[in-house]
Amino acid sequence: FFLSSGWKMPRPIQAVVHTAALAHNLGRARACAGTGAKVFGVVKANAYGHGLAAAYAGMRQAADGFALLDLAEAERMRELGWQGPVLLLEGCFEPRDVDTCSALQLWHTVHCPEQIAWLTQQARSQVRQPHHVFLKLNSGMNRLGFKGRDAFRQAFAQLQALGPARVGSITLATHFSDADAQRRGQDGIAHQLQAFASATEGLPGLRSLSNSAATLRHSSRLRSDWVRAGIMCYGGVPDFPEHTAAYWDLQPGMTLRSRLLAVQQLQPGDTVGYGSTFLAQRPMAIGIVACGYADGYPRHCPTGTPVLVDGVRTTTVGRVSMDMLAVDLTPTPQAGPGSEVTLWGRGPRDACLPIDEVAHAAGTIGYQLMCALAPRVPVIVE
Repeated sequence: FFLSSGWKMPRPIQAVVHTAALAHNLGRARACAGTGAKVFGVVKANAYGHGLAAAYAGMRQAADGFALLDLAEAERMRELGWQGPVLLLEGCFEPRDVDTCSALQLWHTVHCPEQIAWLTQQARSQVRQPHHVFLKLNSGMNRLGFKGRDAFRQAFAQLQALGPARVGSITLATHFSDADAQRRGQDGIAHQLQAFASATEGLPGLRSLSNSAATLRHSSRLRSDWVRAGIMCYGGVPDFPEHTAAYWDLQPGMTLRSRLLAVQQLQPGDTVGYGSTFLAQRPMAIGIVACGYADGYPRHCPTGTPVLVDGVRTTTVGRVSMDMLAVDLTPTPQAGPGSEVTLWGRGPRDACLPIDEVAHAAGTIGYQLMCALAPRVPVIVE
């Protein structure tokens, strides 16, 4: 688009991050976690696509700490002004990271013998600050962690032997694979709870077990002194479609919205888009939306994926292309070029399209849609 003055108008797509919703959702994590539990706001992967600065603005008043993945993210949190706990969820990646953890006072996960060796090596020199470590048990997910009671307790003893001047605290941690559902027809967390109880029996220290799914579904069964609230902070539902965001009282942390560029009138037999996958069976109007897979909207969203036009629910038709997609305007005959389109999140007139519904239609999860937001999409923080 161009104005008569020659100034270019921006393409109408934009993402909006709702900081008040992030604060509300983190508050829900605290309420579910129970009395005495502390809450990490998990901000890995650029805060699930929402942006570290935006997530910090929304969560800083409600969070006890922030959990993330790498040192660059941790350094950014310190630059933003956070002086409280920052946890590296995967710990140090190489020996020199241990010194950085001391310098920035970062807490870090220990999940393998190599990380203990790096700590031991640093202990031979002067330590700036005692390390606070989260010792991770592989209780059944088989990604990271010490596997088995003996290996875990040996790792605990090695860390404890470094002394409180070098290792100030050891929190005992694990991660659930099936807290959002059953596991092969059985209780989703029972086998891992049993493994954790066995490995940690009699050991001192705080416990950290609960992710978003465990916080929402299993808090009454768990002692988790530190809760790691991830997807729920952003309004995503870990156990969708069994439960919805409304059921858990979660608000959308992000809205992806755009506008109609054009309207096309179809006759029976007309097709839409690449591959002609949609065939009109009747006269109908379709709207062409300024959004495509280069913006992060899933190309594999099929015809029938939900969308809002001027706050009214309708569906996509045909294939998603790089920069555009088409929607059925039958429910909104008044819509035309410039009409607002909500791809997910908050729409006009208090309408809402949960991101999980869009993801479900695409055969994926809300996490992926959030994280896939493309750099070319302007982001507004409110």
